[in-house]
Amino acid sequence: MDKVEFLILSNLIFNKEYISKVIPFIKSNYFEDLPKKVIFEEIVTFIQEYDKEISKEIVLIELQNRTDLTEETYKQCVHIIDCLEEVSSEMQWLIDTTEKWCKERAIYLALMEAIQIADGNDENKTRDAIPSILQDALSVGFDSHVGHDYLDDYQERYEFYRKKEDRVEFDLEYFNKITKGGLPNKTLNIALAGTGVGKSLFMCHVASSVLLQGRNVLYITMEMAEERIAERIDANLLNINIKDISEVPKAIFDSKLTHIAEKTQGTLIIKEYPTASAHSGHFKALLNELQLKKSFRPDIIFIDYLNICASSRYRGNSTVNSYSYIKAIAEELRGLAVESNVPIVSATQTTRSGYGSSDVELTDTSESFGLPATADLMFALISTDELEELGQIMVKQLKNRYNDPTMFKRFVVGIDRAKMRLFDVDQNMDSSTEKEEQYEYTESKLSKSFDGFTF
Repeated sequence: MDKVEFLILSNLIFNKEYISKVIPFIKSNYFEDLPKKVIFEEIVTFIQEYDKEISKEIVLIELQNRTDLTEETYKQCVHIIDCLEEVSSEMQWLIDTTEKWCKERAIYLALMEAIQIADGNDENKTRDAIPSILQDALSVGFDSHVGHDYLDDYQERYEFYRKKEDRVEFDLEYFNKITKGGLPNKTLNIALAGTGVGKSLFMCHVASSVLLQGRNVLYITMEMAEERIAERIDANLLNINIKDISEVPKAIFDSKLTHIAEKTQGTLIIKEYPTASAHSGHFKALLNELQLKKSFRPDIIFIDYLNICASSRYRGNSTVNSYSYIKAIAEELRGLAVESNVPIVSATQTTRSGYGSSDVELTDTSESFGLPATADLMFALISTDELEELGQIMVKQLKNRYNDPTMFKRFVVGIDRAKMRLFDVDQNMDSSTEKEEQYEYTESKLSKSFDGFTF
């Protein structure tokens, strides 16, 4: 008998502390032989049903009650159980050894499955599934963290408060102010606007600015072709009117792109999917494929746009209502952001009543109010005839988990639609200025209030 498997089965019977730490992570197919799998299944079934440790006698009784075992398999099971005994070992070593065994077995089984798929012996899976199977196997591990102890873990909590969080910065002053320096990882950020106001322009501009920071950008489009998104980014980065791009001589175009490549270490990937056909599962597979084929890992993901994504939970012909459907998409995308450890930026449409409004609210979100309930940051892009004449667009905060949403509730940014650019402009809104002054006063007062603070 394999010594590690013998050790695992013995401790699953005799070591109560070990059981609670490893049961959630061990799978029956990790065991090489059928008798060991059967014994493991009986142990786990009993523990899960009765919430108590099992004895060798109980395992033997449960095996006798089974009708799916051959006489030879039953005899082998009995022999293995007779050999199991209490083993005195250091707990952390036991857990580390079990974790290493689980990883090795998961990788071995994944490689065997991949070979079967590659040889065409699996009718249910194609070769496209191989990267995901191997990725899942490589990620096998024990998560020993069971929660934050408020009193015992205060030192770690204090260090967390003082640690500078990695954020993807904007090149727009007031967006950095309302987000405390940019977008944190594991977040979903939504721009709300009517048709033609500038949702895609906003995302293309931010994608361009992040690329120039030397970061990797993934832009997923389901509304426009990859080339059309690239054309907008060209207009932004090359400082050329989008209508004139097709007339630029190739030598000049090559020179400008070479200059941009020299300025940044980042990469921008644009991927197109048919409208309403792709969901978070497709995006996750894309991330795995990019990692394997191009060693590309994004620092931020743009999805243009949320309402025309599909849901991995509901099929397209499902009778589910729009509230649940859009909310499901938002939750799945935020889950992808958490799993991938990146911020995701997307957009949504306003309702018909909010389309021409100069004061958009959360209630003007089309199709589902479940979207703003899920988003970490949500803001409206508002355009009026007066703002268009000034070459500006108004931004109104609707929800903000990073900062006080009443701070700079509204502000304006300049917009150059011909070059697909946004830029900072002077703010002529008294309420914003007053609020900023009030904030600075409050910060100063807060810092002074802790001078000489004692218990």
